[in-house]
Amino acid sequence: MRVAACTSDGNLRIERRSVPSPGPGEAVLRLTWCGFCGTDLFKLDNRTQTPGTVLGHELVGIVHKIGDGVTALNPGDRVVAPHHVACGRCGLCRRGSRTLCSVFKENLMSPGGFSEFVLLGERVVSEAARIIPDDVSDESAAFLEPASCVLRGIDKAEIRDPEGCAVVIGGGSMGLLHLVVLRAVHPELSVIVTDPIEERRALAERLGATSSCPPDQLETTANAVTAGLGADAVFDTVGGSEILVSAMDVIRPGGTVVLFAHAGEGETAGFELNPLFKNERRVVATYSGSLDEQDRLADLLFSGTLDPMPLISHRIPLDRIQDAVDLARRRQALKILIGPPVKEGRR
Repeated sequence: MRVAACTSDGNLRIERRSVPSPGPGEAVLRLTWCGFCGTDLFKLDNRTQTPGTVLGHELVGIVHKIGDGVTALNPGDRVVAPHHVACGRCGLCRRGSRTLCSVFKENLMSPGGFSEFVLLGERVVSEAARIIPDDVSDESAAFLEPASCVLRGIDKAEIRDPEGCAVVIGGGSMGLLHLVVLRAVHPELSVIVTDPIEERRALAERLGATSSCPPDQLETTANAVTAGLGADAVFDTVGGSEILVSAMDVIRPGGTVVLFAHAGEGETAGFELNPLFKNERRVVATYSGSLDEQDRLADLLFSGTLDPMPLISHRIPLDRIQDAVDLARRRQALKILIGPPVKEGRR
């Protein structure tokens, strides 16, 4: 089979590897789609992965083989599966921090989603893999994992006024995914999206944003939409201390800034503490999504309440995956889905 492996210079190279065989409780999927995630690009740009590592975790596939004892899946099933599953029993899990469980950090996809065939570990097969309903497209199902991460951050924001206001900083694929998930769970909420690229701002308004603006107009726009009160929640999908300062400028007293994106290595926050303290503002972080969020997100996705399809900008075969990396680096794409490689002899 073909896989896309990390190289030492932060790119991806197609390699040949053996097709995995499932052990007891495991299953092998044949790739249908795997989303190219901002985290994948971050790992490539920052050289955090050993050369030869196969990235990709937003996986949809068709069951190719099942191991002994598997009853939840059958060959031919269309399946969407996450790569992390918490233990559900440790102190962190019992306290609601399942995405921080040490077991959760184990990658249960081998070699990774950017591969023609992917082995799913036993915990994924028994607890987390979902059969896709007949009336739901494979492409839509590929958003289950990233959208569940977004839903966890929205929960952490604790938006209490259904007619309040949220700001999304960044109009890339994850920023716009915040917009459509917010629209699904808080349909009356005003949502402002800020991004320097005009086309992304226009798309945000077509997707239901109340308003959009370039970053240098965010404070003025937020004041206009909220009559000077400030936003109930600000979602940072860009990352870094400068963005955090911008978020603090538009959050209302008692409001919440949700950190969704990586910052640079060693970067520290740089804002005055007293306005945070005296106005009871909160800064919270969110990491990944647990099975709880995935269950709720599946209900939204499979019922049609959430439609992420307008976010897809490119569908690229696995053997051209470096094109996806280049497009993402140039900020010329929103959501890129990676599909099976072109069959040899048909190039």
